[in-house]
Amino acid sequence: MKNRLLLCISWGLLTFTPLVGWAQTNSAVEFYNRGVDKLSSGDYRGATEDFTQSIALNPKDPDAYYNRAYAALIMGNYQGAIQDYTQAITLNPKYVYAYGNRCFIYYLTQKYPEAIADCSQAIQLKGEYADFYIYRGNAYDDTGKHEAALEDFTQALKLDPKNAKAHYNRALTYNRLGNHQKALLDYTESIKLNPQLAEAFHNRGLTYYQLGQRSQAAKELQQAAELFSSQGKKDNAQKSINALRILQENPD
Repeated sequence: MKNRLLLCISWGLLTFTPLVGWAQTNSAVEFYNRGVDKLSSGDYRGATEDFTQSIALNPKDPDAYYNRAYAALIMGNYQGAIQDYTQAITLNPKYVYAYGNRCFIYYLTQKYPEAIADCSQAIQLKGEYADFYIYRGNAYDDTGKHEAALEDFTQALKLDPKNAKAHYNRALTYNRLGNHQKALLDYTESIKLNPQLAEAFHNRGLTYYQLGQRSQAAKELQQAAELFSSQGKKDNAQKSINALRILQENPD
């Protein structure tokens, strides 16, 4: 029997989704299960080797391609991940999380039309999953379709009102539209939901600056720098420090 582990990208976190099918060959199942164990332990190269063995013995198992794609994604092999997600979809055209994860990769690689198409397909198959709307909203936003992005982020929040990343991304879109008051509200809500979200502190600081509240902007940027530093994100911390320095050096 195959171990129950399929992985779906969700803002850098792993979530568990149900199995779609069963492998047909006992030895293929053994390699698959060993690959699942290695994924769980963070041994992505070892997992890739085992899924490859499983696929060699049973090339019609979409789950093996799906999980090998996930390992490739984590290791930064986006093209390999796309190929395996595509094969999983070929074997199972209703493999909703394969569409969702491939959408995520297309977004990372700035292939926005492909990302929008994949997320739209995922939404058609599983419209109650908030992250699919967030991924598509990000792609819309980065292609200048800000109103469409707002609709997707808002729909994500209807499905999951406590989704910090939906509030955060909608705030970014409001900033781009020049609606800084609404952006401020969403940044604040995202911070309530995730007090470690340094990016929200940074952008809330910039938003306060846009609204003429310089003192509060400085506090936010300082908080962002401290959070980034504690999280080991030195480059981001430096960006917050630089923004704070510019603010302090230009008091008017």
